[in-house]
Amino acid sequence: HWSLLMVDRRERERPVAYHYDSAGRLNDQPAAQLARRLGAHLEPTRITQQQNGYDCGVFVLDGTRALVGRLGQRRQPARLHLDYLAVDRQALQNRLRG
Repeated sequence: HWSLLMVDRRERERPVAYHYDSAGRLNDQPAAQLARRLGAHLEPTRITQQQNGYDCGVFVLDGTRALVGRLGQRRQPARLHLDYLAVDRQALQNRLRG
């Protein structure tokens, strides 16, 4: 199962990690362990939940795309929830094909 851990290191002394898991809390423990190893405080966050057992990778890719777009606009981390994410497997396949 894939999930996404984003670490915000803009404040070098106080990094913050955001964990996005489209299958609920499946990867909470590994995400917490990795955040600790990186010296980051783990903040709760939200992402749309997948409705099947196989689209976690699509959620990670579309979630990463959404986050990069928002960060490029210099949005604050409080606005980085992904509970609005509308994942479209076919649209992702089309983008990857070019």
